[in-house]
Amino acid sequence: MGLKKTTRIIEVVPEKFSMLQLSEAVKLLREGKVVAFPTETVYGLGANALDESAVKKIYVAKGRPSDNPSIVHVCSEEQLNEVVRGVPPKAHVLIKKFWPGPLTIVLKKSKKISSAATGGLDTVAVRMPSHKVALALIKEYGFPIVAPSANSSGNPSPTTADHVYADLFGRIPLIIDGGKCEVGLESTVISFVSAEGKDLAVPILFRPGKVSVEEIEEVIGKIIVPSSAANAKHIEKPLSPGMKYKHYSPKAEVIVILPGKDFVKKVFEIGAGKDIGVLSFTKRVDVDREFFFGGNVESYAKALFEAFRVFDNKGVELIIAEGVSEKGLGLALMDRLKRASSKII
Repeated sequence: MGLKKTTRIIEVVPEKFSMLQLSEAVKLLREGKVVAFPTETVYGLGANALDESAVKKIYVAKGRPSDNPSIVHVCSEEQLNEVVRGVPPKAHVLIKKFWPGPLTIVLKKSKKISSAATGGLDTVAVRMPSHKVALALIKEYGFPIVAPSANSSGNPSPTTADHVYADLFGRIPLIIDGGKCEVGLESTVISFVSAEGKDLAVPILFRPGKVSVEEIEEVIGKIIVPSSAANAKHIEKPLSPGMKYKHYSPKAEVIVILPGKDFVKKVFEIGAGKDIGVLSFTKRVDVDREFFFGGNVESYAKALFEAFRVFDNKGVELIIAEGVSEKGLGLALMDRLKRASSKII
């Protein structure tokens, strides 16, 4: 009888950890295996971005479609230059302003990068995380690490090590537990390359995130923000993580009530006779299962995926979420809510 597969968890404190605590993770990466680790956005499932067979193990563990590109994480400009073929001036400006941080930039990939990491594209999505554990792991390992979110494909992204464990126990050897993620939503993704591999005069937003459109435009001028950014059902080949396949979805049905509606009234109309969970932003509904954010978009974004998982664990059949203004971080929050929803009112 074979040994039962298991998954170890190593707890570290981001503000005071030793490289010895990361030594097992580095060893596993060097053996071509995968490791889950914290970033400031969500937990990532990492492997050597230059090793085709290692990258494929991520897709197997997650059940991720092979044409869905992943983000490559670097810790230095030297590693960035290994990953890409040139960096346009405006991309340099964004890097100087927002790296390390939750901003991913899509550029032409170098020949060193595994095609499995890029979904077969000639472009690569790359960022430098600001989480101290993530940066230390990449630096100690010495290679760029490709790392999509560390969850079963399609499930809400993991913002704690427990979420990773719930999804991937027995599928991966190790999880580095660095506590709850600070941002709670995946990074902003902006591309400087077209689908045909040509340089774009005006960069395009592929996915909204913590770094807002307004912040980006303040430093490089206008960018293209597709009206379909939150609804990409007809994309044949995704050019970036999170563009084609259904993401961020709990088991329960999700209905989003847009701002300007009588949210409390709508909750009781829609939820009558159903086992509901509520995500309320401006007005408390006072139902048994409710997350109330008191008008704080940052708190809403940070808790969104955790709330989805809590409601699923409680067997909720319908989640009713109050929408927010699509300004700043609100654009990213509404993107995730819309992608998870079956109906928008």
